Amino acid sequence: MSALVPVAEQLSRVLSAVTPLPVESVPLADAAGRWLAEDVVARAAVPPWDNAAMDGYAVRHRDVADASPSSPVTLQVVADLPAGTAADPALGSGQAARIMTGAPVPLAADTVVRLEDTDRDDPFAPLAATVTVRCRTTLGRNVRRAGEDLPVGGLVAAAGTHARPAVLAALAAAGHGVVPVRRAPRVAVIATGSELVDPGTGLTRGRIPDSNSLLVSGLVSGAGGRVVATDRVPDDPQALARALVAVGGCDVVVLTGGVSAGAFDPVKQLFAGSNQVAFTRVAMQPGKPQAFGRLPGGGLLFGLPGNPVSVWVSFHVFVRPALLAMQGAADDAVHPAPVAARAGAGWESPEGRTQYLPARLAADPRGWVVRPVGPLGSASHLVASLAAATGYAVVPAYRTVVAPGDLVDAVVTDPCWGEGVPWTS
Repeated sequence: MSALVPVAEQLSRVLSAVTPLPVESVPLADAAGRWLAEDVVARAAVPPWDNAAMDGYAVRHRDVADASPSSPVTLQVVADLPAGTAADPALGSGQAARIMTGAPVPLAADTVVRLEDTDRDDPFAPLAATVTVRCRTTLGRNVRRAGEDLPVGGLVAAAGTHARPAVLAALAAAGHGVVPVRRAPRVAVIATGSELVDPGTGLTRGRIPDSNSLLVSGLVSGAGGRVVATDRVPDDPQALARALVAVGGCDVVVLTGGVSAGAFDPVKQLFAGSNQVAFTRVAMQPGKPQAFGRLPGGGLLFGLPGNPVSVWVSFHVFVRPALLAMQGAADDAVHPAPVAARAGAGWESPEGRTQYLPARLAADPRGWVVRPVGPLGSASHLVASLAAATGYAVVPAYRTVVAPGDLVDAVVTDPCWGEGVPWTS
């Protein structure tokens, strides 16, 4: 029997086979969740012009420099400037313009006095002929300067940045309507197993619901891929061959089941002796049997074990990095850095294999805490317990016991479902 292959070696094989997908320019709304293919710099300054940070009156500071409660200064109001106006009224000595938040500050003004610091503090009142400033103010107060957030030509987001909502907002503010991104990977998901039936179907002895198709499809979408086909085939290598022909042209095909040593495993039967698909025993638990290679049409083939927890772990360790690398994601996304977490409960780990334990990550004042999601640890069939996982603990191969309070590495997979944020000094 072949020796176990280290996880890092298997991942290196996978990533060395990845080719970045073509670049396309898409509207910002369609770029959500994609990865920027190039550095993007500002076409417009942010803000694009000096504008008011408060509702108030645009003034020349020298006219109000000596204003105070005991010595107020009265100015003539010559203009009214709502947000969105293009007006740039001239202001002479002793003159002011009422201005609303976000409106461009007149070139002749250099300061905005808040409404509440004047005798005209009702924003809904008709425009008055005069305004009296009753408080001292500093030069430039309540003025947002053009380009103070980002000048023209400044870097908005680097290549490999994930187009999160905040990134899209920054790109829009900096003058972009379309951005260059890598094409989303086209992925086919095929579950193998004569025992699988549709979810919700009444179960007869020996049959189980097909949970893997839903699991993998959701994980693919979460990694930025586009599921273009799903299928389920029995333990018949010819049925699998037909299914693979039907999904030709995909960038990636993910198979679940049929890669172990069973007498009826269709993936192993179909690709036995193939130079294109390699079967590997990886030093990990769960997820030891893995298949990986390239199909005749050029797409990458991942053959994952059939048990759902093995599928979940294998996807995060091998498939997700490949999908992200195809999209040009930054290295820290392809290789997520683990966090140090204290074990909230003890568990055992198999000797000689790196354990990936589905876990719930939470936080207390001392940092991250990690707990197994099920009493049976990382057993590969525990799909119901998997629902509580927000990440996984990584226990090195030389370690067989984790005691409560021990520090372990952990990777967050679902941060929006975590509990709390670690406190740091």
